[in-house]
Amino acid sequence: MDDDFFALGGHSLLATRLVSRARTALDVELEVRTLFEHPTVSTLADALDAVGGTVRPALRPQSRPEFVPLSYAQQRLWFLGRLEGPSPTYNIPLVLRLDGRLDTEALRAALGDVVERHETLRTVHPETDGVARQLVLGAGAVRLDAEPVDVAPGRLDEALTATVSEAFDVESDVPVRVRLLRTGPDAHVLVLTLHHIAGDGWSLAPLARDLGAAYRARLAGAAPDWEPLPVQYADYALWQRRTLGEESDEESVSARQLAFWRKALAGMPEVLDLPFDRPRPAVAAHRGDALGFVLDERLHRGLARLARSSGCTLFMVLQAAVAALLSRHGAGDDIPLGTPVAGRTDEALDDLVGFFVNTLVLRTDVSGDPTFRELLDRVRDFDLGAYANADLPFERLVDAVSPERTQSHHPLFQTMVVLQNQESARIDLPGLEVSPHPVHTGIAKFDLTFSFTERRDEAGGPAGVEGSLEFSTEVFEPATARAFTERLARLLTAVVDDPDQPVHGVGLLDADERAEVVELGRGETRDVPRTTLEQAFRAQAARTPRAVAVREGQRTLTYAELEAESNGLARELGERGVAAGDLVALALPGTAESVVAMLAVTKAGAAYLPVDPDYPPARVTYMLDDARPKLLLTLDGVRDRLPAHSVPVLAVDATASWATARPGVPEAVVTPSHPAYVIYTSGSTGKPKGVVISHGAAVHHMAWMADHLRLTPQDRVLARTSPSFDASVWETWLPLLHGA
Repeated sequence: MDDDFFALGGHSLLATRLVSRARTALDVELEVRTLFEHPTVSTLADALDAVGGTVRPALRPQSRPEFVPLSYAQQRLWFLGRLEGPSPTYNIPLVLRLDGRLDTEALRAALGDVVERHETLRTVHPETDGVARQLVLGAGAVRLDAEPVDVAPGRLDEALTATVSEAFDVESDVPVRVRLLRTGPDAHVLVLTLHHIAGDGWSLAPLARDLGAAYRARLAGAAPDWEPLPVQYADYALWQRRTLGEESDEESVSARQLAFWRKALAGMPEVLDLPFDRPRPAVAAHRGDALGFVLDERLHRGLARLARSSGCTLFMVLQAAVAALLSRHGAGDDIPLGTPVAGRTDEALDDLVGFFVNTLVLRTDVSGDPTFRELLDRVRDFDLGAYANADLPFERLVDAVSPERTQSHHPLFQTMVVLQNQESARIDLPGLEVSPHPVHTGIAKFDLTFSFTERRDEAGGPAGVEGSLEFSTEVFEPATARAFTERLARLLTAVVDDPDQPVHGVGLLDADERAEVVELGRGETRDVPRTTLEQAFRAQAARTPRAVAVREGQRTLTYAELEAESNGLARELGERGVAAGDLVALALPGTAESVVAMLAVTKAGAAYLPVDPDYPPARVTYMLDDARPKLLLTLDGVRDRLPAHSVPVLAVDATASWATARPGVPEAVVTPSHPAYVIYTSGSTGKPKGVVISHGAAVHHMAWMADHLRLTPQDRVLARTSPSFDASVWETWLPLLHGA
């Protein structure tokens, strides 16, 4: 009565199944959060007395219309198939080595029995009147090929890769394919390839179980005598639509859960910035590779203890660690991760082959440098809310959140975390020794997929975790992927030893990597004065006041003139309230006024934000809304080209007038650590992000470039880059600070 559900090995999948059992047996709608908060039988019994709400209808055989719709998950795969064409990206292979005397006739008949039992294995998905539908074929219309094909043992892996990489056309092809490869007289490899539109990882267990039962019956000369399935996949698709309801109905499951997700994911980054080895292609080909790693028994036991003491699951610990790892590699503090949930929320689905798995977006907040235990609290809180709203199909979430559609990356998240805890696909075939055979698919659906499988000792205790990292070879090299796994293991080891240490302080590098970093810092050095951009400019202006600083067509400005005009404009900015720490936007073309404005902003103590007036209006609006500058400097002829915004505007067409109207030197106090300017990234990997550069960093960069280019006062630098690109910084400041 007082044993803890999670201490006994419970996890989120078992919690979901317990919710389903409670619904069937007790006629109550129990939330997963309630089980987490009341994990013993005694406390849960008390909590159940207070449970209210409407119990969802049980799943039973449905009255079928003429055209049976796809499930929501199927709809997205169908659309991708139409968009990308037939592809092996969503193939699910089950590869089994069969050693011993195989009865191929019995196998062929057994395969037919399984196809007859599960309608989804003989369903095609054509389009009728512009709408995709399920068309269930008769059992006799589908014949799976189990004729042995001889393959030399040395060519087996090549043959397997080719076999599981054969594409399906989901509109016309039956979504299951069988190949029997013979490598010797009593040595075969059975390859069952299932398209995701007809199944998921959970489906492999009942598929293998039924195939074993049918094979045993056919060996005995009989048809399998199994209990009829309570429902078929078409029944589920119809039930799902009725259960979720319409989003226009505020009381429907769909509307309530969609409201949760819209709030939970508001403002989330569309793409994570990671240390890619090559640019992301415009259209992903989903080429990938995978590598394995192991978390040993000691670490596994430590992770289990940490999960129990924190009131969370092992998955939550792994999720928090992966989020911290990605954050430490430059992904920021807002880390969206994907994870699959079984989606079999009714007991009638337990033994059915079909596509029920749903995908959740787990948003992990790593901001503020939390300790790992604090991070676990954040993860637990978000995940429990996500589990309570896990019925909304991912496809409908994508449609509702409406991220910018692109073929370059997966929507909402690009890294998945999976803890494999469904039943494995075990199969018993009389007279045969059956074992799983690994196969290389060469496919990666996401940038990174971290998969974990727990091993158990004879007593059921932790015996290590087998890990796999599937990675996109379009953006990552194997060495980078291997570094991720090694650093994840170090992070997990460190937080098990001390979960109260800040996650951003955990050492991730090994001894060789630390030595390499130290060596990089031993290069040639040069002393650079600790100064600011405007101080460095004033020093150069004092040395060469009559030299030409800026030339624009026939117009020139000497250092003395540029100093006077920028001083005047800086004093005007000060009178308008601009001070140290503020941000001032510059929507200026490449003119002399833009140089005066840059100098004036830094002299006023503020940082400048270059905004290209030729940018699309939506991008300009986004930059201004995101950066919230105190003032915007522009020209009268440019002002009307800018989109509507709320930032106060100052036109700086006649910069020369500021020199006489506001004489004197500005009094702002700025140090090398103060921000000098903000440059927004291109946004090619998601939303543009503002990057803050300090005065000290900019001065150091200009000093290095002057040395590298061997710049002299006789040189000229052509400024032709858009002011919003970082190259414009050195095109402007390099000659100004070094007299060129």
